[in-house]
Amino acid sequence: MANLKELRSRIKSVNSTLQITSAMKMVSAAKLRQAQNSITSFRPYSEKLKDLLNNLSDDTDISKNNVFFNREEENNILIILVTGNKGLCGAFNSNVIKKSKEQLDLFSSKKVDFITIGKKGYNYIKKSKQNLLEEANILVDKASYNNNAELADKIIDSYVNKKYDKVLICYNEFKNAANQIAKVEQILPISKETKKEQEDNTTKSIDYIFEPSKKELLNSIIPKTIKSQLHKSILDSIAAEHGARMTAMHKATDNATELNKDLKLSYNKARQASITGEILEIVGGAEALKNN
Repeated sequence: MANLKELRSRIKSVNSTLQITSAMKMVSAAKLRQAQNSITSFRPYSEKLKDLLNNLSDDTDISKNNVFFNREEENNILIILVTGNKGLCGAFNSNVIKKSKEQLDLFSSKKVDFITIGKKGYNYIKKSKQNLLEEANILVDKASYNNNAELADKIIDSYVNKKYDKVLICYNEFKNAANQIAKVEQILPISKETKKEQEDNTTKSIDYIFEPSKKELLNSIIPKTIKSQLHKSILDSIAAEHGARMTAMHKATDNATELNKDLKLSYNKARQASITGEILEIVGGAEALKNN
């Protein structure tokens, strides 16, 4: 059994850790509330843009000759890796990095470049010596649509100029504080989503009247959709990171509390044993004096 001095030192250390994890949990909870409000308010806008884009792209005569929908070859791949700038958030960063590794294996015969958003992803790319096109780690510190749109413009220009044939984004989708899903989404070329079968077969599709023409609307909506998709992914990742950190710190606080209880119990037992030993020594000394 450890001596009293060692136990006191361990109890002091655990108490210090307990205060840190408890404070980090409260900070993450406050930030999560703000980040959750941001993603839940932006997500309907992004989804509506996608729906409108799907409706416009149903006209194959327009979409089949559009560079954003078709790219014959896929030799150059760009992967946008969205992670956090900090750790202490469980498997949040490792899960999305694992997704990027899967894409590397999938495109092992292709040329793959990375854009990192978050220092953890940046460190992984540098350590594994992958091709890093750009790092935009500042974008996860404070979500800004304008800053994210600037990055999206660069990506669109690279795709249009045929520097890249496919653009993917790896990020954590926010579900709730305890649940984040690592996902890979294709940004370019735009993939048409399959429409869900309607439960009521009698329902007919709505015939819209477009003004201006479908082609003009399509060219206007495509950049907005790509920008909104990138912004949504970053907002998702930020909210997911705070949720993962809050959950991790909650578990760490519980573990530290249990460890603190065990250490105090061991300390009390050791202290009691020490006191009992001292009493026995005193009694034994007194008995020895009597016998003399």
